[in-house]
Amino acid sequence: MKKKKQDTTTGETDSQPKQPSRFVALFKNEITHFIAGLTSVIFAVYLLLAFSSFFFTGAADQSILDHQPEELIQTTNHVKNYAGARGAQVAEYFINECFGIPAYFIVVFLIVAGMRWMKAYRFRVWKWFLGCSVALVWCSVALGFVFHDTLGDSFLYPGGRHGHNVSQWIVSQIGVPGLMLLLLITALLFAIYLSRETITLIRKALHPRFPQKKAVKTAEEPIAEEPEQVSQPIVIPLYNEQADPPKKEEEGDQPPFEVKSASDDDDDAEPSPVPETTPATAEEESGITFDIIDRTTEDDREYDGPIQPPYDPRLDLENYNFPTIDLLKKYDTEQSDTDIEEQKANANRIIEVLQSFDVTISSINATVGPTITLYEVTPAQGIRIARIRSLQDDIARCLSAEGGIRIIAPIPGKSTVGIEVPNAKKQIVPMREIINSKKFKETTYELPMALGKTITNEVYMADLAKAPHLLVAGATGQGKSVALNAIVTSLLYKKHPAELKFVIIDPKKVEFSIYKPIERNFLAKLPDEEEPIITDVTKVVQTLNSLCKEMDDRYLLLKEAGCRNLKEYNEKFKQRKLNPNKGHHFMPYIVVIIDEFGDLIMTAGKEVEFPIVRIAQLARAVGIHAIIATQRPTTNIITGAIKANFPARMALKVSAMIDSRTILDRSGAQQLIGRGDMLYLQGNEPVRVQCAFVDTPEVEEIADYICHQQSYPE
Repeated sequence: MKKKKQDTTTGETDSQPKQPSRFVALFKNEITHFIAGLTSVIFAVYLLLAFSSFFFTGAADQSILDHQPEELIQTTNHVKNYAGARGAQVAEYFINECFGIPAYFIVVFLIVAGMRWMKAYRFRVWKWFLGCSVALVWCSVALGFVFHDTLGDSFLYPGGRHGHNVSQWIVSQIGVPGLMLLLLITALLFAIYLSRETITLIRKALHPRFPQKKAVKTAEEPIAEEPEQVSQPIVIPLYNEQADPPKKEEEGDQPPFEVKSASDDDDDAEPSPVPETTPATAEEESGITFDIIDRTTEDDREYDGPIQPPYDPRLDLENYNFPTIDLLKKYDTEQSDTDIEEQKANANRIIEVLQSFDVTISSINATVGPTITLYEVTPAQGIRIARIRSLQDDIARCLSAEGGIRIIAPIPGKSTVGIEVPNAKKQIVPMREIINSKKFKETTYELPMALGKTITNEVYMADLAKAPHLLVAGATGQGKSVALNAIVTSLLYKKHPAELKFVIIDPKKVEFSIYKPIERNFLAKLPDEEEPIITDVTKVVQTLNSLCKEMDDRYLLLKEAGCRNLKEYNEKFKQRKLNPNKGHHFMPYIVVIIDEFGDLIMTAGKEVEFPIVRIAQLARAVGIHAIIATQRPTTNIITGAIKANFPARMALKVSAMIDSRTILDRSGAQQLIGRGDMLYLQGNEPVRVQCAFVDTPEVEEIADYICHQQSYPE
């Protein structure tokens, strides 16, 4: 049993981790690694000198090495090799007795391993060992076969005795054609093994989608510079009582029509000067002083060497390139004159319906969005808002609107009533336009979700880190999967693999399989799990319980570091204020995506609900965020515990008002028009958003681009 250390002042117990042995600590010491690496490089240089000198002095040294005794070789100076008697012996052994000229691969590996141990460069030692070993044996056999007649006639054996003996044995078994075929097949297999890096370099050179390596990488790198399509909200002042009284269509003239940008009203506004304040003066006046408490322990101050630069987690995959903007499709999003005439006709119909029920208005404006137009109606003095709200069905009948209309009475922050009417011709909101927007490029969100555009044509984004968990619901075929793909895509365009990991649970087994290629970059899974996308219910429970364990471990590290959340902890680790020898490490964000949550609840019940609720209650501070989606938003699936811990909600079109109340605690989702039209709730009032459209081939292109990048070994 592990003993617990008790604090005599507070009575609390604190579990102390078991201290590593001195041998293990010495083995993990950076100085030990540096010494080993330096020794390896020096020995490699010595071998390089001995091997190279052997080509010029081997003939003269061969008679001395073959005929004189060992004692005489060590005492005489007749050996010509630049590396001395031992160098001559080593060169003779490795080149003639073993592998021939390919013995230089030993020098290459020793240099690579030494540089890695000294942390001069970041190589995969095991991969270089495997590659050098295969190349050493293959070249030795090939040269031994080609120069088999030179054995005994020259002091230099190009393939060595190993290459000569192995090649002759293979020829005796399968003949010369068999040996040549074997060498060819082996070379092809070895080339396929190295194809990931090779193909990536070739594709970078030949295809503009694969950018060349840059010296400095930032989060904005993947987004190619191109003229940004800025979409301003179109505000149409259709009617004003003081300027032009309403006229009916058999009266001839139409109300004045003008299109203006919503930002035009703010052009003449001048910013008010901000008074300058001096913190020191305010502090002196108040008489209050503040002490800064350094919570760094003495153990974390063990390093007393030269100041090191801040730790950069992206250096683990320093050659990783973010996805480029040209992986996403372009769509036509231009506003036509026909659409503007449609808004004008709808406004006249709304005025007629209201007047027929003795409801007078002072003005009406239209804000045109991609799929919805918002008509802002200003009631005349003395008109109750409830009267306009009661005419919802009559207005919908008059407009013949697909999917009905939605009345906002009043619009939050305004004295107007909003009437949302679907457009006859709906426009796509391309994901390319959202990713290429200035708002997305310059965002400071930790986990930016680019959701789409509002009815005022503004790019709408949310921060999953502040959400902190998201509940997505909608009927079948209403755009739920596209919304989830939009969230994942926006995160892939903004986060490095060292900063973000996904845990994807897909009971349908086909919805998220397109993300399988990015397994070694962005997906996290259990150590003994083969598939990166979890589909089995029993493995879902194990994965969620493992996430709870990860959450507890992270909280322990935050406690030891004296940090309140993951952002503070990682910043402290980057500044090298935490000791890695005590278990501290950079921790990426973890986003858990669960599709078809209703199916999991019906299958596993409380076994699934309990860990999800626990993660939702506690995991925010340690950077674990959950997104669950369901097409059956009923109370037995979205329970009270789930709703209480998932404050951010995304509701697409549902079939009944009760489903809308289950998701949003209010009606409205049943009046949406589908195909990505949604209400996003994070706070008091929901925001109507047209979800950005990203097609399956686009996601496949992004996944293919990422999978050919530099990745983690597991």
